[in-house]
Amino acid sequence: MNGISNALNGLYDISGVEVGQHFYWQIAGFQVHAQVLITSWVVIAILLGPAVIAVRNPQTIPTAGQNFFEYVLEFIRDVSKTQIGEEYGPWVPFIGTMFLFIFVSNWSGALLPWKIIQLPHGELAAPTNDINTTVALALLTSVAYFYAGLSKKGLGYFSKYIQPTPILLPINILEDFTKPLSLSFRLFGNILADELVVVVLVSLVPSVVPIPVMFLGLFTSGIQALIFATLAAAYIGESMEGHH
Repeated sequence: MNGISNALNGLYDISGVEVGQHFYWQIAGFQVHAQVLITSWVVIAILLGPAVIAVRNPQTIPTAGQNFFEYVLEFIRDVSKTQIGEEYGPWVPFIGTMFLFIFVSNWSGALLPWKIIQLPHGELAAPTNDINTTVALALLTSVAYFYAGLSKKGLGYFSKYIQPTPILLPINILEDFTKPLSLSFRLFGNILADELVVVVLVSLVPSVVPIPVMFLGLFTSGIQALIFATLAAAYIGESMEGHH
């Protein structure tokens, strides 16, 4: 028993290890990661502000802003329909929210001067540069595809775990754990690596040299948002159809 207790205590100590410095708020007795909240609120404001202004008075002859948002909506609908199928309609808001939040978050890391804002501890960065954000997005995706499967098939949804043979039960269960892991670490790793590369190049060479790398980072950031949204839609479609 002492050995088990020591092992659990060791795991608890490891869970408290932090990489870098962080800025926290104490709210109602809870310790809240303030850096992520601040940058996430900025991203949400960037998304909501132009959208409200552009579509609050829809025109018969669309304005440039209205045309842009209609194009974005059509793009998200196409992604959702391709991956989910004919029952994609109710899932467009979810897939669209995931894509737009990740897309703007990724780009904010390269385009917004977060570093000029001084905090008591740590520094601001893109929300998706924090593992807490990417894990939260991945868990939301897991909840979404479980809900999609259960709402479509009821408890019969769980029969997928013993298909095509009950021997595959452990592997099929493990698959549902690896989906959020792969989603979260893929997004986090790519965004963190991109920002680290830019920071290192800026510190080593003249400022003009890292510019091509920054443009490449913007491109890959957009691709990462599309990959996340596409996989989220594919998982939802898979749970509703019941095939792999």
